[in-house]
Amino acid sequence: MKEIEKSKIHILIEIIEYVPNSVVSKTIIRKTTGNISVVAIDTGEALAEKISPFDTFIQIIEGTAEVVIDDQPNILHVGQGIIIPAHSSNTVRANGRFKMISTVIKSGYEGTTI
Repeated sequence: MKEIEKSKIHILIEIIEYVPNSVVSKTIIRKTTGNISVVAIDTGEALAEKISPFDTFIQIIEGTAEVVIDDQPNILHVGQGIIIPAHSSNTVRANGRFKMISTVIKSGYEGTTI
């Protein structure tokens, strides 16, 4: 997946569009130490429940999202963010369509067993 152009200003909510009944993701940066993506999720859609071995920071840039961490629901609005701790069960749901930035940090876990 191709990263977006470097040294250029980007309006993040405009670099990705909603697709009906879909989850769309565009990589901003992908490195071995982590990655940053912009994600658009249409109403009624969700990211599959998962457990990541890494911390993930979610920030809402348009709309409202439901982020469930270890069965604890959190409602996030534009400008709000939450850290999903490593090894926590989580899912992200769109009760209404929204866009978010997802940042996964893969460094700092060198001494742990996955």
